[in-house]
Amino acid sequence: MNVITNLAWKSVLNRKTTALLSILTVAISVILLMGVERIRTQAKESFANTISGTDLIVGGRSGQVNLLLYSVFRIGNATNNIDWKSYEAFSEHRSVKWAIPISLGDSHQGFRVMGTNHHYFEHFKYGSKQPLTFSQGTEFHGLFETVLGSDVAKTLGYHIGSDIIIAHGISDVGFSRHDNLPFKVVGILAPTGTPVDKTVHVSLEAIEAIHVGWESGAHFGNSPSKEQLEQHNFQPKQITAMLIGLKSRIQTFALQREINNYRQEPLSAIMPGVALQELWGMMSIAEQALMAVSVFVVAAGLLGMLSSLLTSLQERRREMAILRAMGAQPKHIFALLISEATTLTFIGICVGLAGLYSLLALAQPFIAQHYGIQITLSTLSGYEWQLLAYVQLAGIIIGVIPALRAYRQSLSDGMTIRI
Repeated sequence: MNVITNLAWKSVLNRKTTALLSILTVAISVILLMGVERIRTQAKESFANTISGTDLIVGGRSGQVNLLLYSVFRIGNATNNIDWKSYEAFSEHRSVKWAIPISLGDSHQGFRVMGTNHHYFEHFKYGSKQPLTFSQGTEFHGLFETVLGSDVAKTLGYHIGSDIIIAHGISDVGFSRHDNLPFKVVGILAPTGTPVDKTVHVSLEAIEAIHVGWESGAHFGNSPSKEQLEQHNFQPKQITAMLIGLKSRIQTFALQREINNYRQEPLSAIMPGVALQELWGMMSIAEQALMAVSVFVVAAGLLGMLSSLLTSLQERRREMAILRAMGAQPKHIFALLISEATTLTFIGICVGLAGLYSLLALAQPFIAQHYGIQITLSTLSGYEWQLLAYVQLAGIIIGVIPALRAYRQSLSDGMTIRI
């Protein structure tokens, strides 16, 4: 067997161009297959790690996926706001341990601005119930103070003491900016790998203050100065959503039902885990389609290798005949072709994995910045090893076809020159 393996390796080296093309074809298909699987699993992990320890998310009456997307992932917009009195009622509920109010709708140079209070920095958790920590500074206390997510500070070059201008809505056009009300950066959060990194945090009172003189997104008259606003004691009127942690998770369904049937205003209460499962269910068709495309690309790559082996076999009929004449049995010829296909597939897989990790390392910052998905260059999972085993097995099976053809060629056929 060692002789056959050595002979197969020398045969591959003797046909460098053809072998290289076959290896590249397999490598590209492996990069696509494993890349789709790696990004799919990493995206799920990133989404699942975004929020932890929160039992219920409450917002205006809406679908649970939409509520999850805009309240946690800052994707899309709320259908309705929540009255502040509703927040007060449920934050003081006997089953509620803590409640975090959040107010969305403003932005700063493409980054979402979120109004909240000190409960956010105290109770919000991500990943494996990891709390928010500060890399610099502390949480806001003054009316016009802000805490930045790590990506905001890094991308825009802000530091403690920097002044920023908030814009009304998610655009940053001149007529919607609150130019006369700059916020001072007093804290920068440590990286979390979640939408928190891309968020500008201010107080709920600040959200109320900067919208004095605004109505339905339009500015009417002159806005009070920063000094004048700081003299007022602002009270939030509405918020976008609230995150609730319960004293006992046994009470989750009872409180969810109570909120959904709340008579004062239409509200929706969702469980983050259930909403995520619904989101994955909606995306499953796209996942299956991507995986199907990847499988077809792998099949095309292996068929390309098969074509290369069959073409080279026609040119190697004399070589096969000489081997037979030197004492090689038909089974040795069969094993030689199988070994060549196995070797080409294995090298293609190795090159593909090297290419995959290189591309992921290069794309890691871009994907994290633009899509919020943290790609880790971890070792292969059990399922990924299984996929590679299937590719290797398919390569061996592909090698059976030229091996059978070589097996059936007669010695006289190989030595005869056809004119």
